[in-house]
Amino acid sequence: MKSRITAGWRAIGAGAWMFAATLAATPAGAQSSAGAGPIILPGSITGSISPPASSAKSWTGEDGASGHPLMTAAAIREAAENFDQCIAGMWPEAARRRISRESFARFTADLSPDLRIMDFMDAQPEFTKAIWDYLDLLVSDARIQKGREILETHRRTFDAVEKTYGVDRYVIAAIWGIESKYSALIGDRDVLRSTATLACVGRRQAYFRDEFLSALEILHRGDLRPDQLRGSWAGAFGPTQFMPTSFKRFAVDFDGDGRRDVVSSVPDLVASTANNLKKDGWRAGQTWGYEVEVPAGFNYMQANRARQLTIAQWQGLGIRRVGGRDFPRQSDTAYLLAPAGARGPAFLMLPNFRAILRYNPADAYALAIGHFADRLRGSGPLVQAWPRHERVLSRTERLELQQILATRGYYQGEPDGRLGGKTVEALRHFQSAAGLPADGFASASVLERLRGR
Repeated sequence: MKSRITAGWRAIGAGAWMFAATLAATPAGAQSSAGAGPIILPGSITGSISPPASSAKSWTGEDGASGHPLMTAAAIREAAENFDQCIAGMWPEAARRRISRESFARFTADLSPDLRIMDFMDAQPEFTKAIWDYLDLLVSDARIQKGREILETHRRTFDAVEKTYGVDRYVIAAIWGIESKYSALIGDRDVLRSTATLACVGRRQAYFRDEFLSALEILHRGDLRPDQLRGSWAGAFGPTQFMPTSFKRFAVDFDGDGRRDVVSSVPDLVASTANNLKKDGWRAGQTWGYEVEVPAGFNYMQANRARQLTIAQWQGLGIRRVGGRDFPRQSDTAYLLAPAGARGPAFLMLPNFRAILRYNPADAYALAIGHFADRLRGSGPLVQAWPRHERVLSRTERLELQQILATRGYYQGEPDGRLGGKTVEALRHFQSAAGLPADGFASASVLERLRGR
């Protein structure tokens, strides 16, 4: 979630941690994907869930890939040596938050830094996954079946939550399924230790001080026990992966036992997730978006999150809902998303898609949630095929693509191997000049075209 994963510090789900660490160095305010290209999500989104305990390793002792001065091996060692003083120095702020001295001493007494987190924070794998592989993994038949069982088992809870908050039960169930495979994979790192480490070591200390102190507040208040406060290396916990600050903002005691238990209480976790979406702008009675057909010769420069048109206006440009179905409301506003370019499925995204994006700011994540929710509701697979023949670029190739675009005057940023908004925009201008659909999709074939082959 936005603090709740502010600018990208949230787990995308334990079920997807194997995609982890893709661009974990993404800072606050990083470029968005602008809706095209292979899925290259910040590792702080895809990689926040820690690997299983059996695969835990110690810190490599190497400099971080981001090049940040606080991520050098020497800086990390120095900060680790000063860890106890760093924690002690946070007592005045803890006191201002009405955490008792006894609680502060009890919960911080045995803390030590988990430096393995530094490797996760700055990991930059060479290869990434295509969006269709990502959706295949997360929106599987087994997960759909389990989701339907969950919805039936907890029907009364979902009825009550949907009535109270106006948020689609299928979207809540989809988030639960994708974030933790319905509580099967929540993460096993000590959240207090993880956030304490990040509050004192590395390049995001100011952000994680708030997370660490918020985790202390949770424990002091008694909403959760220390053994329940376990999750990702970045501090997200529970079946729908709350960061400590987002817990403070959105968690509710829906079962009335006096505790906001988003880990073990199904009513609390379902209602808290719904409360989050509602406060992020969810519109009751509306869906997240529609799969649509795009006419031949369409100008893909218009597939841009900033271009909001009414459904009627999109229809005037030749956009049609798949299967010949009608749109419920012509006056709804939406933007066009073509995540795999002109040869893949396209979608008109409504305001509720933006609410999901505020829960986790990655197009692929929000699309997976929306599609999964539809499957839980009884809809079938996507109608249009993905361009599965296209090979996803390696990081080395992404760097090369940016460098060629920069050489030709299209790309103005510093090549970094991340296909953010600036890269997509530059690629679109190249494609337009070359007479290609300006969809911004960074494939192996477009790289070959850039190379002049």
